[in-house]
Amino acid sequence: MTNFDTLAARLAEIANLEICRNLPLAQYTTFRIGGPAALALFPRTAHAAQAALDTVCAAGVPYTVIGNGSNLLCADAGFTGAVLFTGKMKQFFFDGCTLTADSGASLTALALEAQRRGLDGLAFAYGIPGSVGGALRMNAGAYGGEMSGVVTSSLCYDSAAHTLKTVTDHAFAYRHSIYNDCPAAVALSVTMTLTPGDSADILARMQDYMQRRRDKQPLELPSAGSVFKRPVGYFAGKLIEDCGLKGTAIGGAQVSEKHAGFIVNRGGATADDVLRLIDHIRATVLHEYGVELECELVRLG
Repeated sequence: MTNFDTLAARLAEIANLEICRNLPLAQYTTFRIGGPAALALFPRTAHAAQAALDTVCAAGVPYTVIGNGSNLLCADAGFTGAVLFTGKMKQFFFDGCTLTADSGASLTALALEAQRRGLDGLAFAYGIPGSVGGALRMNAGAYGGEMSGVVTSSLCYDSAAHTLKTVTDHAFAYRHSIYNDCPAAVALSVTMTLTPGDSADILARMQDYMQRRRDKQPLELPSAGSVFKRPVGYFAGKLIEDCGLKGTAIGGAQVSEKHAGFIVNRGGATADDVLRLIDHIRATVLHEYGVELECELVRLG
């Protein structure tokens, strides 16, 4: 059995790395669900992240990487391993139309700064509550835009091979990138190419998108965003609503009464509540419409 105290002591020797033991994951996910992580690591630099991953891997301890935890459902029992949080890795800089950002940088913050500089391409991302690393991994998108439309490269650390490389072919697809296929690959930074635009026009579109989110999405309650991927030829939320499932609850988890594509935490929801509700939704939609819904949520533990 791994001695996490011994491993924590080794990790404490790494500069620019904060370490916590038995950290409740619920505090670091937008769903506000999840038990403790045996080790929680908060690097402030890419070098610290690499060193932490090398140390964890050398100890044979399972690990995962979390950005803003906005598309994540953590198990009630937690995670018996190390969780590396990128939230303190949030530096970014512009060079003309080129934006390079640490993987933990806020997608909304980047969109806002790009707008201030009169650079277009990230307006779609305004209001998405994730980090740029998470958005890269899932090829996040909204309102006709996707990360695939702006990303040119990413700096990747392969924790299995202990190598650092620049990725230019991300194999982007709907809610998918090469990072989904390579568990050992960790994006440390992302480079995007934007285009000159009118700052006022970009701001107007961003405000419009944000208002649409407020009008249609249950932003007032903890959730993990859209639960299901869009089935070909359908909208998941419309199928769920047409099945009469709006407001359906299991424990503290409920199909949002505002947008049926969301499951919200009404208070005290457990991961088990959410999973049972997901199973119920999928079974009902399959029975009523013959459509098999695919989960968009990432599960941990």
